[in-house]
Amino acid sequence: MTKGNIWKSLTLSACILVGSVLPAAALEKEDFNFHTTEDLYSLCSVPQSHGEDYVAASYACRGFLEATVQYHDGVSDRKNLKRLVCYPKGTTLAEGKAAFIAWVEKNKKNTELMNELPVIGLVRSLADKYPCPK
Repeated sequence: MTKGNIWKSLTLSACILVGSVLPAAALEKEDFNFHTTEDLYSLCSVPQSHGEDYVAASYACRGFLEATVQYHDGVSDRKNLKRLVCYPKGTTLAEGKAAFIAWVEKNKKNTELMNELPVIGLVRSLADKYPCPK
């Protein structure tokens, strides 16, 4: 499988996951695009005060984050594929989400970064927060 196909498969899997957790009358489908880092940020930054929309967006964000981290951990075995993210044992998904949101807010004006695939922006943000030793 090529690198591009792996990212497409990961994105498709996240979209399927989102479709299975959406409440019937919540956000519009277009709100759950996973085309860019900015799209993912839009979901991950929905405030809790938005009720059902927050719940749906929160699950979508969490699913994408968890799938990305599990994939990264699954393919990087420290022998053949170098880790990109080296988070400390016990790091939570909430901490990963906070790192992503903070990274986007710091880089929001960089349209090149914001228009990348969301999985790339997410990994960039986690690698920024949890860099691997050189």
